[in-house]
Amino acid sequence: MGLDVSEYQGSISWEKIDSLESKYPIHFVFVRATVGNDRLDKGFEKNWLGAKKNKMIRGAYHYYRPNENSLEQAALFIKTVHLREGDLPPVLDIEKLPKNQSLSRLKIGLKRWLVAVEAHYKVKPIIYTGEKYYEDFLKEEFSDYLFWIANYNFYREEMDENWLFWQFTEKASVPGIKGNVDVNIYNGDLQQLRFITIEF
Repeated sequence: MGLDVSEYQGSISWEKIDSLESKYPIHFVFVRATVGNDRLDKGFEKNWLGAKKNKMIRGAYHYYRPNENSLEQAALFIKTVHLREGDLPPVLDIEKLPKNQSLSRLKIGLKRWLVAVEAHYKVKPIIYTGEKYYEDFLKEEFSDYLFWIANYNFYREEMDENWLFWQFTEKASVPGIKGNVDVNIYNGDLQQLRFITIEF
């Protein structure tokens, strides 16, 4: 099990985070780092350090704004996030469609971000999106990337084999965090999760 957090979770007591419902250990966390081409998540630094101190496997993600320059967005993420050995690959979070550009321009921008970030960290990023967005816009052209998919439908009992992570709820309650938090499952065991972390 794992979480993903941002400034919306407020001040997190990382030392209290250990399990969901006292029985499912929490092993990893994705922390929002940057938004668009100009905004840092207000909680990033504290959450990034807190997760490490709590011995969680951590990853950082960028919230992509379709109507802003993709390379400027990549540069902001690279400047903000210093990945260490044992961290998860960087994540591109894409949820919105562009307002003033075509879908093909959006895909060019996404690819530019992914290529720039991979060139810097020497590891292929993961793409986060909703299941419908994935099916409609990304599944075919971005098939060489690993996906972290959001799907909160109760009828789905298991993860699609093509998904690396599944965000199955946004309404979980976890000790150390006030209010709701997203919870994710990794498609594999803890040893396999460690296998995809960064090595230098």
